[in-house]
Amino acid sequence: MTSTGTGTAPVAGAAGGPPRGRGLRLLRGVAYAALPAEVVLFVCLLAGVRIPGGVLLVGELLVLGLLAAEGLVWARLRRRGLSRREAVAELVPGPVLRIMGHELGIMVSLVRWVARRPHGVEGADGVFPHARDQAALMYGFAFVCLVETVGMSYLLADWPLVHAVVLVLDVYTVLFVLGLHAASATRPHTLTGDVLRLRQAVHVDVRVPLDRIAAVRQELLFTHEKAEGELNLAVGSQTSVTIELAEPVDVPRFLSGTPRPVRLIRVHADDPRALYRQLTRDVTQDVTRARTVPSPSQGPPPSV
Repeated sequence: MTSTGTGTAPVAGAAGGPPRGRGLRLLRGVAYAALPAEVVLFVCLLAGVRIPGGVLLVGELLVLGLLAAEGLVWARLRRRGLSRREAVAELVPGPVLRIMGHELGIMVSLVRWVARRPHGVEGADGVFPHARDQAALMYGFAFVCLVETVGMSYLLADWPLVHAVVLVLDVYTVLFVLGLHAASATRPHTLTGDVLRLRQAVHVDVRVPLDRIAAVRQELLFTHEKAEGELNLAVGSQTSVTIELAEPVDVPRFLSGTPRPVRLIRVHADDPRALYRQLTRDVTQDVTRARTVPSPSQGPPPSV
């Protein structure tokens, strides 16, 4: 979701100035000012506030001009050799891209859930689902949101515009709650070769090489205090397997994307015994192979 340094370094010296120059910063500044102003105008219109036609015209022209400028800059970045993703990353701040990607992943998970097509399980040696213990809570939360949607639809029936906006927001909320559960249901933990892949919904995806695992414990915990170097992937406020690492692995932060090294990971699985047995067996075999690698032949001793 973030552009790499190798993809943008050659562009910095291209003709016309670097992509992160004054023009791009000015464009982002206009976007930061125009988009919130558009939201304010929209809220005022919903509230029945009379806004002069000139103000509305200027606001719409500003948004259209901003979109046109964004399109021109995007095309210019593409001509300089950037990929589509890299060009978008230059125009849109990283946190915004990550939030948009998260929302899109949630909606895609709904489709996968209905189609019963889990993500990332092809060729896996072990698949460990982990969404069962949160299902009742998520279904209950979605039902409450659905009841609220029906109630607000009835209360706002006399205000068609407000009714339409609130209805869209309420329906999206129901889909979002179901999508959170669908993301967990379609993204189980997997073990493929010498890599353990641990996931939580769409926002956490950690790959742990088996040779970095120092110890595995099966323990049920319901309280998890935040601590430096620890990652808790709780489901239904519980974890059932604790993994200690000999070397840390990097876990990207959600908004910034900066890596955070962790040496202790707590996860949950619908069948924690299966995950524990698979890990202990594979880690033991990996250590055994490392210890029994034959030493290189030294050849016969030299004659005296």
